[in-house]
Amino acid sequence: MKELPVSSSNTNSWVRVLLFVVPYVVIVGLFQLFGGFITGNELSSESANATTEQHLITSLFGFLGTFLVVYVFVKWVGKIPLINIGFHLKNHLKDLLLGLIAGVAIMALGYFALDISNEFQFVKTDYEGGEFFLTILVFLLVSVSEEMLFRGYVLRNLMGSMNKFLALIISAILFALLHAANPNLSLVGNINLFLAGILLGLPYIYTKNLMFPIAFHFSWNFFQSIFGFNVSGLDSYSMLTFQISDKNIWNGGDFGFEGSILAIFLQMVSIYFCFVYFKNLKGKENGILSN
Repeated sequence: MKELPVSSSNTNSWVRVLLFVVPYVVIVGLFQLFGGFITGNELSSESANATTEQHLITSLFGFLGTFLVVYVFVKWVGKIPLINIGFHLKNHLKDLLLGLIAGVAIMALGYFALDISNEFQFVKTDYEGGEFFLTILVFLLVSVSEEMLFRGYVLRNLMGSMNKFLALIISAILFALLHAANPNLSLVGNINLFLAGILLGLPYIYTKNLMFPIAFHFSWNFFQSIFGFNVSGLDSYSMLTFQISDKNIWNGGDFGFEGSILAIFLQMVSIYFCFVYFKNLKGKENGILSN
């Protein structure tokens, strides 16, 4: 399928990203404040005391604010349909499934590696159907919102006016900066957030599609939570509970798995495989189109 251009003026694509920042911060901030007001939680979804229901409501308002700003800029500034920033599902179901599998596989591997190395002690299993379902909704909203923003809008526009790998690096830096205020953030956590931006954006620069990034982002966050880790420093429902006697860079401590050296290694390996897979996939598609 032939991709539509980012806009009629690709050379100014990076300008649209700059113009986007202030409206995004103001509007999404207002939406989240309103969500916090409704829940009675003044610190929004990042509060350590927020319940899953409060997380869900503030995540919903964050999503609505992000959707509104992205829609206006894509439709009225970029002058393209919103679906063309990467929401085509046709021919990308395989990417969706691959993203889901990759996320849970990496998190399971990380969990068992830390367990075997005695970095934590298993305590109990606690399944609550309501919490499980609400947690799915929370991380689904987060993944769609952040991928629509960083890959669908920011990365896509940056690619319109500069080298795609430079655009990828800049978008990954911005992605890490979004989480800079998260609790318990460390240097290792910052590195992992940057690598996550690379890992999530790399498939997009070859496919211009959000199915893999959304699925992987959701699977990574959701199963990180289910396995008992904090997610980017934020606590949420966990089906497995463990205790860490020595919080360090090997187990991630209070920041969660993303604060660990192991996460750096696994993400770097994943980046390599994503690069090889999606580059070859793009090459095959170009070969078919040229025949």
